Amino acid sequence: QTGPVIDMPVPASFNDITQDPSLENYIGWVWYEKEVLLPPRWLQEDLNTRVVLRFDSAHYYSIVWVNGVQVMEHEGGHLPFEADISSIIQGSPGIPCRITVALNNTLTPHTLPPGSIQYMNDKTRYPKNYFVQNTRFDFFNYAGIHRPVVLYTTPSVYIDDITVTTTSSESVAMVQYQVSVVGSTLYSLSLSLRDQEGKVVATGDGPAGELKVLNPNLWWPYLMHENPGYRYSLEVKMQAQVNGALLEDVYTLPVGIRTVHVTSTQFLINGRPFYFHGVNKHEDADIRGKGLDWPLVVKDFNLLRWLGANSFRTSHYPYAEEIMDLCDAYGIVVIDECPGVGIKMAESFGNKSLQHHLVVMEELIRRDKNRPSVVMWSVANEPASELPPAAYYFKTVIAHTKALDPSRPVTFVTDANYALDRGAPYVDVICVNSYFSWYHDEGHLEVIPLQLTTQFENWYKTYQKPIIQSEYGADSVPGLHSDPPLMFSEEYQKAMLREYHSIFDKKRKEYVIGELIWNFADFMTNQGTTRVLGNKKGIFTRQRQPKSAAFVLRERYWKIANESSCLPPIIKSNTLFL
Repeated sequence: QTGPVIDMPVPASFNDITQDPSLENYIGWVWYEKEVLLPPRWLQEDLNTRVVLRFDSAHYYSIVWVNGVQVMEHEGGHLPFEADISSIIQGSPGIPCRITVALNNTLTPHTLPPGSIQYMNDKTRYPKNYFVQNTRFDFFNYAGIHRPVVLYTTPSVYIDDITVTTTSSESVAMVQYQVSVVGSTLYSLSLSLRDQEGKVVATGDGPAGELKVLNPNLWWPYLMHENPGYRYSLEVKMQAQVNGALLEDVYTLPVGIRTVHVTSTQFLINGRPFYFHGVNKHEDADIRGKGLDWPLVVKDFNLLRWLGANSFRTSHYPYAEEIMDLCDAYGIVVIDECPGVGIKMAESFGNKSLQHHLVVMEELIRRDKNRPSVVMWSVANEPASELPPAAYYFKTVIAHTKALDPSRPVTFVTDANYALDRGAPYVDVICVNSYFSWYHDEGHLEVIPLQLTTQFENWYKTYQKPIIQSEYGADSVPGLHSDPPLMFSEEYQKAMLREYHSIFDKKRKEYVIGELIWNFADFMTNQGTTRVLGNKKGIFTRQRQPKSAAFVLRERYWKIANESSCLPPIIKSNTLFL
């Protein structure tokens, strides 16, 4: 017996698609099912072809069947998972392939993000078996199949993984590669690296080695170079003889040549100081929720570049690969954050949670390790890092992350007291969130300069590490005006930003290496007395229209870019995007 059966688009969150309030806030199992006709050649009993079913993400826990046979389970939203389904579908031509997915969005103390189910047992106030899902994060827990689902084929011997790291000097770059082939130990590999004109600049062979590139075009961030986001193409070709047949698998990986280095006061990209002037985002929009939406993605990148933003953090979970591809192509620098948000309860720091957190970091790094735009991993946002178990927890997660990828710095984003934070000793960069004159000293903009200066000086004195202001901001309801500025008016949001900026300008001469506004756009949250149809801290509305603060930030970001840039004057003007 099933519940009602309705049409549901993919990719999309299911919450906002219907007029049914019970689906809007639904917690538990939902089922998706689709039948597809596969090309006849995929269905022949061909031992040399693999057919793979891949989900780019589904939130939160997934079990997948093909023609009634279970093929995979996956825990966690925001990251891909796949299964070889050849043995199930081959040998049955003409029969539709039925794909069934059971999806559960329940969050527990051991999921990432964590949550808890609370049963309301007072029968005078609540119906029988009434429960709520509690979370400790400030965004709506959208659920569904959020990203594309694809079927693809490879030969039975195939390229499973490629890892690329780069080093460079003025005149020469080295591209180190490792290629993993699955299905046979007898194969040959040839590699060719091409520039953007298609010219081969280096070749190699074998599963591991180094390619030498003379006079390389480096991957530079947006506004740091007149040709940002330069990428080469690494073509990897595998050939293997299996049962008398020649199998060939070819994969082309974009490669950006760039280095990242952190000192006690600076963040260096290609040896030059980089200052993060950017945003925090969400995957969030009307109707589709967290579903991938290409027009929205491209609109957001046009707004980022209009703003003069050179960076963002994937708050508070990994974003779609399509978004990451554009970061690589446009030179938008990324702090890549896992879904470790709302880790507040002591039981979320135990071994069960830790084991899952380590697996999530493995999945994230496997997906994004080759991206030049990703310059730092973030393992959590605003955890209860003053709790005693947080020391071992973050020491372990950060060490594991660095073992998987020694080429990038690692951080987590804190709102704890600098003297009590047990995770901060293990990070490479201090990322601090603070909302002076908003969540405390409400309405008192005059306290910001003293409190923000004290914050920076305490953190730097304690740790001698560079600092990013990873969140700051104020809610503003578009069209609400007040002079003198009052909370929730567009004027108050602008005034708060200017108070913060005055201190940033002093401290970025010392050890502050970045500022990321909270938030790029308004987004949906759980209902509450401080949330009017969601969080209104965006500098753009949820429909991507600018509030007054967007123009304040635009003027500032272009000014900073012009000060630090070596670009010719024509590119420094604000008429870059016509």
